[in-house]
Order: sequence, then C-alpha cells, then structure tokens
Amino acid sequence: MDEAARLPRGGMLAFASGSLGMGTWVTVPGLLLLYFLTDVLAVSPLVAGFVLLLPKIADVLLHPWVGHLSDADLARRGHRRRLMMLGCGLPLAFAALFLVPGGLLGNSAAAWVAVAFIAGNLLFAAYQVPYLSTPADLSIGYHERTRLMGFRMVVLTVGILLSGVLAPMIAGKGDPTRSGYALMGLVLGASMLVTMLIGIGGVRRLTALAPSPATTVHGKAGLRTLLVALRDPQFRWLVGSYLAMSTTSHLVLAAVPYYAEYELGRPGLTTVLVAAFVAPALLATPVWVVVARRIGKQPGLLIAQGAFVAGSVVLAFGSAVGLPALIGAVAVLGIAFAAMQLLPFSMMPDVIRASGADGTTRAGTYTGVWTAAEATGGALGPYVYAACLTIGGFVASSAGTDVVQSETAHTMIRLGFGVVPAVLMVVAMLLQRRYTLDRTLR
Repeated sequence: MDEAARLPRGGMLAFASGSLGMGTWVTVPGLLLLYFLTDVLAVSPLVAGFVLLLPKIADVLLHPWVGHLSDADLARRGHRRRLMMLGCGLPLAFAALFLVPGGLLGNSAAAWVAVAFIAGNLLFAAYQVPYLSTPADLSIGYHERTRLMGFRMVVLTVGILLSGVLAPMIAGKGDPTRSGYALMGLVLGASMLVTMLIGIGGVRRLTALAPSPATTVHGKAGLRTLLVALRDPQFRWLVGSYLAMSTTSHLVLAAVPYYAEYELGRPGLTTVLVAAFVAPALLATPVWVVVARRIGKQPGLLIAQGAFVAGSVVLAFGSAVGLPALIGAVAVLGIAFAAMQLLPFSMMPDVIRASGADGTTRAGTYTGVWTAAEATGGALGPYVYAACLTIGGFVASSAGTDVVQSETAHTMIRLGFGVVPAVLMVVAMLLQRRYTLDRTLR
C-alpha cells in the first residue's frame, strides 16, 4: 500500500477493538485497586502503594524484552500475533486481582493482589507491545497514523468510559463489598477476552493490507534493548514526557474515589466524575485529529497539557468552588486526556519510522520501552497519591467500617488530586518542548 493511501474503516475498527480490553486493564485497577486495598481489605496506604509500585519496577526491563521477542517473531514468522495470543490470558489475572479469598485482610491480602498484579503485567505486555507496534509496521504516512490512532482512541475511550462507570456500580457503588468486587472482576474479565481476540483479527487484517518488509532483528534482549531505544534523542524526550503524563493521569484516576467520598461527601459521585472525565474525551478525539492535521501533533499536545494544568488547579480548591465547577474542571481534564492519548501514541511510530531504514525491525523494542513507561506511570501515579494519603495520616479500613479522617488527611486528599497533577504536567510540558521531530515531518 502506498504511504499516501487510506486504511479501510472496518480494519481500523477491528484493530481498535483490542483497546477495549486494554482500557479495562489500565482503567479499573487504576481507578479502584488502591481504594480496594485501603478501604475494603484494610491495607495501609504505604503498603498499598508498594503493592502497586513494586510489580511495575520489573516492567522497565520486561517490556523491552517482550518487544525484542516481538521483533524476533516478526522476522521469523512475518507477524507479531503469537505473543498477543499468549496475552489473552490477561482476563484471568484481572479477575484474580479482585477474587481475594475471604480470610485474607491486611498484608496477606496485599500479597495476593501483588502476585495477581505481577502476572497481569506480564500478560498485558505480551499483548500490548506487539499490538502497539502495528502502526509502525504499516506502510502508511504521518497523517494516516494519526487517523488510525484516532480510531483507537475513540474505541479506547469507550472502553474506559464503560469500565470506569460499570466497575464501581457492579462493585457496590456507594457501599462496595468484597463479593461485589469479585463479581466485577469476572464480568469485565469476560468482556476483555472477547475484545482482545477481535483486536488480533484487526492486526492480521491491517498488516495484510499495508505490510512493511522487515526480515532481520538487531541487538539482544534485556537492558541493551532499553539503552538502544533511549539513545535516540527524539524518542528519549518523547517517552520522558509521556512517563510524566501517564503518572499524572493515573494519579488522578486513583484519587477519584477518595475525592468523591472524603472531599465531596458522596461516594456515588465516583461514577459521575469518571463519566465527566471520559465522555468529553470521547467527543474531543475527532477534534484533536483535525487539530493535529492543521497545526501539528506536538503543538496540539502542548495546548492539551496546558489545559490539564488549568483544570487541575481548579480541583485543588475542592468543594469550595461548587460541584458544577468541579465537574467542569474534570471535563477539561478529559478533553486534554484525549489529546494526551491520541497524539503521543501517533508520534511514537513517527519516531520509529524516522530512526532508520530498518526502523520497523526495532518497532517492538521501541514500543516495549514506551509501554514500560506507561506501566511505570500507571504505578507511580497511585503510589504518589498513596504517599499523599500517608503524609496526611489517612487511616485504612475494611468494608463496612466507618473511619473519621483527620483534617490533614482531607487536605492531602484534595491537594493530591489538584496541585500534584498540575506540577507533574508542567514537567511533562518542559520535556515535551525538547522533542523536535514533529516540526520536520508536518
């Protein structure tokens, strides 16, 4: 296929469907797992933060290693789908996260969740790394990659919206229970499996339509693959900025249940805030595609990052500004979030393709480093918020137990949801400005 040609919508939609399952894995643990640990399983915030952080440390090497295996599959078999099939075991790990045996509380429950989380991260990498390498493998151009990732972002946002709204409702909404969380894990796990299989079919269809020859693999797996990718200055600044963005968005997600219950006084508002965050992102994605075509991907991303900072500052004032203003600020974050998912993910294959004539044979390695940054941000965000809770003296509890939190804890719940994300996003903007490739491509 010529690089100026357009991919068929049916193929892009099938490809994008794989993001529904991935969106569930990223969203639900990011939204509920910290709260599940501290307010249902009576795990202290400090221990809960480590449960979410430590399994992700291995991802720094694990994801590039999976990427190298994916590149090797491409060279030997002409496709990357073998690892994706292995990754379809992810729904089992997802269900296990919330199927904690009834006798476990505190540190023993934390250990169960940690083991399930480690297994899930490995399976997630097996699916996500070759899946996200596909746009770089295809012989398509700068704007068509944005269009393809626009389809993915719309479907991903639908998945985030559905899982983010349904998960708290199935778990028990204002009064979540262990059995409710277990049911939620089973129901959403089954839906993940179906969409992941559809995504594999989409990858097969697109790579058949727009193949890009790649017959050799370079380098060795492990730390060396990580260093090879990070020696590329364009990729280094882009992935550094995305790490800060991923940390910020996952922090906000983890903070929502605490903000709804302790700042706003209504746990049921968790669903409202998630919907206010995700629904505008769904509507904004096509607009960001147009913005990227008009002014470029990087300028659009910087605008979105600035909007995220402004919305976060409003949230730092808490209930004092009123619920409508807070919901509006969350909607601004959602609009910015759409760009922060769409544009970096379409810039990454730009970097890979610009890295050399044999860039596609390293697509898995680059993508592995990228998803390692995403996974690390997914752990750092909740960990940073857990640190805010610990500093504030937040008291953990089990399901059905009411605990009165101190004024300091309430303050840190609010500032952790507003001020800290704003600071992290400013860091992302400073890193993003060092990326210069976009100016030469558009």
